[in-house]
Amino acid sequence: MKRKADELVRAAEAVHIHGRAHEGIDPKGGDVIVPGGMFRYQVVVRSERVYIVQITYLGY
Repeated sequence: MKRKADELVRAAEAVHIHGRAHEGIDPKGGDVIVPGGMFRYQVVVRSERVYIVQITYLGY
């Protein structure tokens, strides 16, 4: 999960280069499926943050 979250942060940095100057709405969050479960995230561009808002562990 950590590797996928790191990839997500790098992608958000590349797409939203001028984060603090962003004046539009934040992009829609999403789900990332990883072995054994998934996590849900939300990107807040002006704060320059990617938040993990839910982790689901399926135990496999």
